[in-house]
Amino acid sequence: MNPYENLANAIIIQAAKDYKKALKVLKRNSRYEPALFMKCDCERFFRSAWFATLTNLNGELLMDSLKKEAA
Repeated sequence: MNPYENLANAIIIQAAKDYKKALKVLKRNSRYEPALFMKCDCERFFRSAWFATLTNLNGELLMDSLKKEAA
């Protein structure tokens, strides 16, 4: 893997971790503003052209998988 692929993978992995953490927090407190912001921010990222540039993963499928993991 080249350094750019490593960086792209690290960005996606961090976004996935942030998304799961936000979902878990929101499960306990659905009005917690920082978690709501993080969830929305990650969803925008997973649906963005930048995400599509970084990977050929389907962002919607990734979010569904992360939601199941966080449940």
